[in-house]
Amino acid sequence: QVQLVESGGGLVQPGGSLRLSCAAPGSIFSGNRMGWYRQAPGKQRELVAVITSGGITTYADSVKGRFAISRDNLRNTVDLQMNSLKAEDTAVYYCNARTGPFGAGVWTMYWGQGTQVTVSS
Repeated sequence: QVQLVESGGGLVQPGGSLRLSCAAPGSIFSGNRMGWYRQAPGKQRELVAVITSGGITTYADSVKGRFAISRDNLRNTVDLQMNSLKAEDTAVYYCNARTGPFGAGVWTMYWGQGTQVTVSS
């Protein structure tokens, strides 16, 4: 059973900051794209930010300039620094690892259990 473990979620006021961290097994982390997704109540899960094994990043338009994803390839961790938080950032945040592609373009996605981020005054 592969386990991605998130930490750092919590309750924060609008305009505040949080830093999420995810620890992954080296066999999953090494050489693979890591990322963060989120799911708000009544909404589909959406991509927040991803980072390739080489450090190339991609962000959702809604978080550009406010969030920063980083990875530590020695510690097998990926972090999400969230600044200037808004109420609409409230969601369960999931750590993700993508491996592959395998035969016929098959990718395997690994997920953490999720950590709650609530932005409210």
